[in-house]
Amino acid sequence: MTHDAYRLIRPLRQETAVIFSSPHSGRDYPAAFLASSGLDARAIRSSEDAFVDSLFDMAPQNGAPLLSARMPRAFLDLNRAHDELDPGVIEGISRPAHNPRISSGLGVIPRVVAGGRMIYRGKMPLAEAEARIAAWWHPYHAALRGLIRDTRAEFGEAVVIDCHSMPHEAIEAHARPGQPRPEVVLGDRFGAAAGADVMARVEAAFQGAGLRVARNAPFAGAYIAQAYGRPSVLQHVVQVEIDRSLYMNEATVELLPGFAGFREMMAGVVAEIAAAGRRQVPLAAE
Repeated sequence: MTHDAYRLIRPLRQETAVIFSSPHSGRDYPAAFLASSGLDARAIRSSEDAFVDSLFDMAPQNGAPLLSARMPRAFLDLNRAHDELDPGVIEGISRPAHNPRISSGLGVIPRVVAGGRMIYRGKMPLAEAEARIAAWWHPYHAALRGLIRDTRAEFGEAVVIDCHSMPHEAIEAHARPGQPRPEVVLGDRFGAAAGADVMARVEAAFQGAGLRVARNAPFAGAYIAQAYGRPSVLQHVVQVEIDRSLYMNEATVELLPGFAGFREMMAGVVAEIAAAGRRQVPLAAE
């Protein structure tokens, strides 16, 4: 299913409680948006989770749906609340109570891309911001809520794998002296968004592929984890951040020659995560 806001690829038959969501890999840049920005076409992509949807696009082959954004993060951030409006980029907005995401220019309509570079030359009308949210934010989250609802009804639980990538420099900035740099950071908001057993299975899948994994530092999970993670009712969200330098040139936003091999390794990770969400059917006595 293709909507202006997202692409939803369903398996022929959903066989697992796992749902894969990629809210930051959108790359359909509207011409008017590019014209309104002072950034060139490459710089504006620096906050995009480029190619992440391709790293997880084997999910439907493993019985799991894949929901991915079409609009880019620089245009609209689907991993923010719809009311995280930034007065620095939207006219007619009063300054909200302290919100570090808005303060840093990363509200639902971002003011900056990576490196703090300003996206716009000025501010946009509130009506334009509201129109973007209505046209793209609400449909994406309606689709995600529908997947969660239907999956819980069918399997008794739902596990959302919230798929992202992280700049290599972000890992370096938070690295501890003498400690190996993580290649994957899993976030469950310190246990608030996913059950311990779910987190352990996801971690084991990445570690089994030979990747170094850290939990909740420097990324513990943002809006999707906060809004949908309810382990007490068997509704889990695990945010996955993968080091971009493993598969792409961050400066040019181009795939590395070894991308096919990395993607093949990820296929094994996705298969293992999906398998963990399949029903455990007890053997019946004959």
